[in-house]
Amino acid sequence: MLLALLTATVAACVNDGRSVKLTFRNNSDRSIPLQIPGVMNPNLSPMSNSGVTLEGGQAIFFKYRGKKTLLLRICDEKPGEVVLIDEVIARRTVELDAERARRDV
Repeated sequence: MLLALLTATVAACVNDGRSVKLTFRNNSDRSIPLQIPGVMNPNLSPMSNSGVTLEGGQAIFFKYRGKKTLLLRICDEKPGEVVLIDEVIARRTVELDAERARRDV
């Protein structure tokens, strides 16, 4: 499972340029809109799985406070891995809120 969040400062990905088949899982009771530039803009239904094949280094965005924000970058994922998107968003939101609080001090 994807546990670590990767930021835009990632220099190189383990699987740069190689495609990897993943499953995006939404265990929440809300739809999750994502933006995957050059690929698609999926809307993950509540309690659903969605199969995707992405290139290493591919960025995935979500809306945070109304702005397009990096959610994760495909770097160390293994073929067949399940990415719990609702959990990744929860962690990323906590991280972004903490960054914002530090700037506002």
